[in-house]
Amino acid sequence: MKTVPADAALETAPIVLLAGDVAGEEALAPGQPAGDAASQDAVLARARAFAEPLLAGERFDTGEDALAHADGVAAILQAIGAAPTMRAAAYLVYAGDYLAKPEEVIAKAYGDSYASLVAHTRKLVQVQRSAREALGDAALDAAQQAAQVERVRKMLLAFSRDLRVVLLRLASRLQTLRYYAASRQACPQALARESMQVFAPLASRLGIWQIKWEIEDLAFRFQQPDEYRRIARLLDEKRVEREQVVEAARARLGTVLAEVGVRAEVQGRPKHLYSIWKKMRGKHLDFERVLDVRALRVIVDDVPACYAALGRVHELWRSLPEEFDDYIARPKANGYQSLHTVVLDEQDRPIEIQIRTTAMHEHAESGIAAHWAYKEAGARGYAGVSAGGDFEEQVAQARKAVLRQLLAWERELVEPGGDSAAGQGLFDDRIYVFTPQAAIIELPAGATAIDFAYTLHTDLGHRCRGARVDGAMVTLNTPLQSGQTVEIVAVKEGGPSLDWLNGELGYLRSSRAKTKVRAWFNALTQQHTIARGREAVEKLLQREGRTAIKLDELASQLGFRNAEALFEVVGKDEYSLRNIETLLRPPEPLPDPDEALAQRLRRGPSSDATPKGGVLVVGVESLLTTLARCCRPAPPDAIGGYVTRGKGVAIHRTGCSNFRQMAGRAPERVISVAWGRPRGDTPSVYPVDVAVEAADRQGLLRDISELFAKEKMNVVGVHTQSLRGTAWMTFTVEISDSARLQAVLGSVCQVSGVRSARRR
Repeated sequence: MKTVPADAALETAPIVLLAGDVAGEEALAPGQPAGDAASQDAVLARARAFAEPLLAGERFDTGEDALAHADGVAAILQAIGAAPTMRAAAYLVYAGDYLAKPEEVIAKAYGDSYASLVAHTRKLVQVQRSAREALGDAALDAAQQAAQVERVRKMLLAFSRDLRVVLLRLASRLQTLRYYAASRQACPQALARESMQVFAPLASRLGIWQIKWEIEDLAFRFQQPDEYRRIARLLDEKRVEREQVVEAARARLGTVLAEVGVRAEVQGRPKHLYSIWKKMRGKHLDFERVLDVRALRVIVDDVPACYAALGRVHELWRSLPEEFDDYIARPKANGYQSLHTVVLDEQDRPIEIQIRTTAMHEHAESGIAAHWAYKEAGARGYAGVSAGGDFEEQVAQARKAVLRQLLAWERELVEPGGDSAAGQGLFDDRIYVFTPQAAIIELPAGATAIDFAYTLHTDLGHRCRGARVDGAMVTLNTPLQSGQTVEIVAVKEGGPSLDWLNGELGYLRSSRAKTKVRAWFNALTQQHTIARGREAVEKLLQREGRTAIKLDELASQLGFRNAEALFEVVGKDEYSLRNIETLLRPPEPLPDPDEALAQRLRRGPSSDATPKGGVLVVGVESLLTTLARCCRPAPPDAIGGYVTRGKGVAIHRTGCSNFRQMAGRAPERVISVAWGRPRGDTPSVYPVDVAVEAADRQGLLRDISELFAKEKMNVVGVHTQSLRGTAWMTFTVEISDSARLQAVLGSVCQVSGVRSARRR
């Protein structure tokens, strides 16, 4: 006897994601007409007879008999309305584990559609097991586990375009949980957790609520046995009273409806333990306040009968208006329709009543109505889970395909040309692959190992040099497929290749990865440009003998935010080195004062002590003075004089850094100066530099120049530069009074886009 895992497949060949092959009539039942019920039953009988000798005596790792498991899965499928041909597939899937070439054998005996279903299901089981290991990883925090759960749910649908596979997996998981419950064995926590977090929500999202509720109850029983027993005990304590109340209400309502001519079927509606516990916890309710523990369902012929029955219900018992919902007039987004009301009987015991037509009931019971919109995040949202998002929209759009594939497979299998591929394309734009640690990674269809590496980490993408897919080395432009395990081979250091950006070579599919590669090359180009600019600036500083100067301070004096910004524009040849030379070359000082100047200093002032430039040198007659270009002084700035060679006295602002340096080296050359009255009636004007930083835009230079003109300030020079959306401008304007300049700078700051304006 051979023991195999209940959820295991024996082969690891990549799955071919195609579900549309239709089995020929001769493969189903030779001699039987297509679509005949007898041929359907014959296929089911043949499949069981085929599987019985292979499964007899075999056991899964759970201890369950393999044939009994297959019988249980078939019974679950029958209970939710699946066709006999669908139930037959359950036997063939498990029989495939004991065949050397299962797809080939089953294709020859039963047709390609069955063979495809077997191949898909076996591969999906492998993916489930890897995902279960990832969900059991204790290193994942709550948010990471939630994201992993959601990816598993999507993957179960996206990985199998044939949604029959998902239905088989749901039925198989339910049967496994039933076995653990019946045999009173302890269910592995990883399996119970996966059932609650993945399979129950998946069944709910597909609207297969019969399976969903039972999986939830069983998983709840294994995960939280104490809470399960507590809720069960509360139900048992009230069971006789509750059943009596429900039966009395059911009989009374049925009689009243019959008396007024409303043909109706009145049923008692069960409430599941997990649903009760979740509502108690989510809404902080005591057991007695769970209003739908006692529940009835009324099924009538048409919509008018629904409202007629509702009127009789409200006449019989007192209603709770806040608990009334009309899903007939306002159906749920998933198409669900029904009237919901809660009433109080004579002893003030709440009874929930649902009223719907036969068609509405069949729609809800078929699984297409999808209770998950209410149960997971209805209008009250008590479960705290959002039902929005692209995934839910895709599921909603696919419900008709789900109905055709899951509950009407009989027609698709036996009718020539049947629409067996109706569910294809549901998630054609995404694939789901695994890391070596079994984490699920979502990628666009056609993605490569490089896309995968960049999704994990940018640096890993840069260093990627090879990849193993399911253990085999592949080229980096090989498209990945859902369910594959990908391992990246990376070097310790390195960067991407330019070939990766060549779309014809197919290395990259995701826009995110392409953006990261482009950013790497842009950064590399910028580094080379900055290095070239730095080299040019440093050579200039060596020629000028100014290597001790701090580069960031130099950049700031030139109007740049830091040294790298200066190096970048120099490296791009967008900024002349002459600007730096001008800053670095102040007027040369005299080595020794000439004798004539010394005599003039000793003679003292004359009656005409105001020179032509409007600067008075204290104790000296008309002496040549020049205004320093490094700081451009203007009245009424505090000024000082420095005796130079051949150019007289250089006038600096006392706060000028060059003046302070020269005064420190030769304090004997510093003389006192003051602003005097200029000759004649025309006031003297003085050039000053104004530095402006602004967000670059069209018309910025014009707007600032017009403002200076409006203020009657003559602009005699402009220097501008723009880098990454920021403009730095230096205006040389002529003024007669520097005090007035402050008001003008305030006006400049009001120009659109200007961030700062200051005198240099």
